[in-house]
Amino acid sequence: MSSSLSTAYHQYADAQLVSALKGGDRDAFAEIYNRYWSLLYRLSYQKLRARETAEELVQDLFVSIWTKRDQTTIRELRPYLLTALRFSIINHIESLRVHERFVTYYESFLNQTDTEPTDELALQDLTDAVERSLQTLPEKSQQVFRMSRFEYLTIPEIAQRLDLSEKAVEYHLTRTLKVVRENLRDLGALALFFLIQ
Repeated sequence: MSSSLSTAYHQYADAQLVSALKGGDRDAFAEIYNRYWSLLYRLSYQKLRARETAEELVQDLFVSIWTKRDQTTIRELRPYLLTALRFSIINHIESLRVHERFVTYYESFLNQTDTEPTDELALQDLTDAVERSLQTLPEKSQQVFRMSRFEYLTIPEIAQRLDLSEKAVEYHLTRTLKVVRENLRDLGALALFFLIQ
């Protein structure tokens, strides 16, 4: 990109950049990135206190903006970016909480040697029940559930990986949880970790 072109984009209003972005203008996207990267990273880091994770969430946000430029309506760029980042942070924190609670609960099984055979059987029953439930569902619903509950990916991350809208991911997850919940109803507290939405 030439110096004069770079200067021209630097002078664009946000609305002009969004309009150019819609048309697939890479230079407009680069200017949006340069204009908002530092702000978004700073806010993400303030919330998460993890440099790598903060960078990853901001990068994912910009990747999503570019790949979904034809599908997304952005009326005001700055509020849109801040809101999108906020939801990414919330989803990330929630996925960590679910993961941490499950790990803590599972580790408590490993530390209770007097009841280990029973605990292992309960965990195996749970795993078998989840697998049986998933087998009755379409492949896409199974993928969404596995990414959410076993890989601890957020809805935006799943949407990006499977090339689906976030609404579609939410639909598959809600549908799958309903089926799995029915089958796990009698399996006790451990099952709750697969059902938290």
